[in-house]
Amino acid sequence: MRILITLTYYRPHYSGLTIASERLAKALVARGHQVTVLTSQFSKELPRDEIVDGVHIIRLPVAFRISKGVIMPTMPLRAWQEARKADIVNLHLPQLDAAPIAVLSRMLGKPVVLTYQCDLQLPQGFVHALANLASNFANRISASFANALVTTTQDYAEESTFLKRYIHKIHVIPPPIKLTNVDRKFIEETRKKFGVAPGQIVIGMATRLAAEKGVEYLVKALPKVVERLPQARVLYAGAHENVMGEEAYAAKLAPSIKALGDRWKFLGLIPDDELTAFFHICDVIAVPSTNSTEAFGLVQVEGMTCGTPAVVSNLPGVRRPVLQTGMGRAFQTEDADDLAEALIEVLSKPDDYQGDVPKITKRYAPETIAEEYEALFKELVE
Repeated sequence: MRILITLTYYRPHYSGLTIASERLAKALVARGHQVTVLTSQFSKELPRDEIVDGVHIIRLPVAFRISKGVIMPTMPLRAWQEARKADIVNLHLPQLDAAPIAVLSRMLGKPVVLTYQCDLQLPQGFVHALANLASNFANRISASFANALVTTTQDYAEESTFLKRYIHKIHVIPPPIKLTNVDRKFIEETRKKFGVAPGQIVIGMATRLAAEKGVEYLVKALPKVVERLPQARVLYAGAHENVMGEEAYAAKLAPSIKALGDRWKFLGLIPDDELTAFFHICDVIAVPSTNSTEAFGLVQVEGMTCGTPAVVSNLPGVRRPVLQTGMGRAFQTEDADDLAEALIEVLSKPDDYQGDVPKITKRYAPETIAEEYEALFKELVE
């Protein structure tokens, strides 16, 4: 099949959405499909047209930005041109351009599948409010014209104010998970590189520094964890400086994080092999997200495939992996005390939070997920 995937940001942009969409695109190519990704040239240094791992990536110039969204005037015309060549169109929401792409694709007689990554909840402010309105309007039009909507869990679909309206179109397909293979020697070398001493307890967090990620709750919880487990510390992997739209949030947190001293260490963006080692080094992964912008939490399953349990917010979708696998606990969202207690319990009783790692790895493998998408695409095309 010829598959057109459209989304606002694609790799090398770093987020759960871009990572999941890249894994899916590559896995579909590996299954013999022609995959074109239509996205933004969010950085002028990026090539406008290239093929990476068999995926044809077309990046369109950005005229200006609205909050975290981008406006690409040439998107409708280019989407029309690429949709004409495609057998099916897969839109990844939230995406401001989704509405015209969905309408144009259906006018061309092409089936449309929306992959609904998450609700969009931006910080307060006039510009953010406009972006929210525009995104919600685009989502509604897109969903109305779509043949099917894919979401990561039924739990999230039933709780999402938006998805409830289209529950008859919902197909549940989890995100693909795949890490780079590393050996024990590399893990130990990386442990030394990260400055983790023998006997230390590592709480890991892997995400960009953003308000909806709930970083402040881990900051508040850490001293209480250290009271009970003096060897505990946090390793934070991911962008934490100059994150678009999050500068004020980072500045607000900076004094509290600085006060933690060597109990908190930022690693920044790290290579894929070091990220795998990171998940092996950690004793638990924390996902303290605060709202439905987080629909699943890829990193918790990435940790599970390395044998590492997770402590996650009790949010729809996010709580499902720990409940299904037994590899961790959910805590009361935005409650630093409950987060601390959950971390202490999991760290104190690690044997109680082990799961079937090979089974988890197979369930979330990109090959498995691509096969499920392929079945849906074929059903709609035929």
